[in-house]
Amino acid sequence: MQNISFVENEGKSLFFKWATALALITIFYNMVEGLVSVVFGAEDGTVTLFGFGVDSFVEVVSGIGIWHMVRRMRQNGNESPDRFEKTALKITGTSFYILTAGLAITSLANLYMGYKPKTTFWGIIIAAVSISAMWALIHFKVKIGRRFNSRALLADAACSKTCLYLSVILLIASLAYEMTGIGLLDSLGAFGIAVFSFKEGREAFEKARGELCRCGGECKG
Repeated sequence: MQNISFVENEGKSLFFKWATALALITIFYNMVEGLVSVVFGAEDGTVTLFGFGVDSFVEVVSGIGIWHMVRRMRQNGNESPDRFEKTALKITGTSFYILTAGLAITSLANLYMGYKPKTTFWGIIIAAVSISAMWALIHFKVKIGRRFNSRALLADAACSKTCLYLSVILLIASLAYEMTGIGLLDSLGAFGIAVFSFKEGREAFEKARGELCRCGGECKG
């Protein structure tokens, strides 16, 4: 892997300030989002929102790995994952696979039993907030990554798009259920999150192998 090239030390310092801030914001946001989503998902009986919340908690582990990466890059500039980051990515990938299996089984069981959640109102609110937050995080990660030619930050931004897609699935499923009252829609939303969770798990293992540009090709931008 090539080291990041910076024109000046001041530019290098600015990059790490932005990268650290974005990593910490991502961690904090996912912790809050995960907690709120799991609580309301369990209370209202919506598996889509509950699964979305668990996914956010898994993203916290991934975010800690990114934060560690930024700290390490500040010391030696190498973007290749070290042992800690690879372990964090493998834990993340395994957690996503477990979540995938859990959501798939639960959604199929709910479909079979004709289960309906009490309401998906909070899913609509949380999804709307999440879409705005993820769009902003992706925007700034791409902007800073391109400005300072950081393949790692661009790859992280590209992978964050999956979180945005999950928020869109949550919004569509929650809105559709509130409008129709058809329980099938909440189960389908959970299955959609399961599909993307599998994708996130696969990408986590790919990144653990040092394949930084697997998420959407943004590294080439």
